[in-house]
Amino acid sequence: MSAVLAEARWPEPGDGPPAALPGFVHSPFAPLVAAVADRCLTRRYGARPAPAGTTCAVVLVSAAGDRPSAAHVRATVAAGGRVGPLFFFQSVPNSVAGHVAARWGLDGPVVCLSPTGDPRADGLAQADLLLYDGDADEALLVEIEEAPDGTPTGAVAVLLGGGTRQ
Repeated sequence: MSAVLAEARWPEPGDGPPAALPGFVHSPFAPLVAAVADRCLTRRYGARPAPAGTTCAVVLVSAAGDRPSAAHVRATVAAGGRVGPLFFFQSVPNSVAGHVAARWGLDGPVVCLSPTGDPRADGLAQADLLLYDGDADEALLVEIEEAPDGTPTGAVAVLLGGGTRQ
């Protein structure tokens, strides 16, 4: 089992909404993923980029992805409107996972999961698989929670590496 190298949540005491994320519009999903990932990676590495020589994967776990953006696109199309081009970019969760990887210089695989069971267990299983298959030395696991209306309410990021998880 892998060890927890760093961990972060959003929100933590004193947090407001995460800062806007250039290239992502309308929804708090991507800014929340990026904010919690940045916080976790900063706790491990300090400033960007991550140190050279360590391959770090990104595993994003979300039951439904960016529902606010999907609902906006659905409503716009139903009303005969034009969907903005940024929605095509951000329509898949791996766009924000790739954004985090690029911003931090992470050169491992990027995997997005829609869990069928326990989100943490599914995410840990995927991260462990990447670590033990040698695809990565570390894995950033980001779980994002949503309210019943699809609005993201919080996120957890855990950086995992070799050793024994406690």
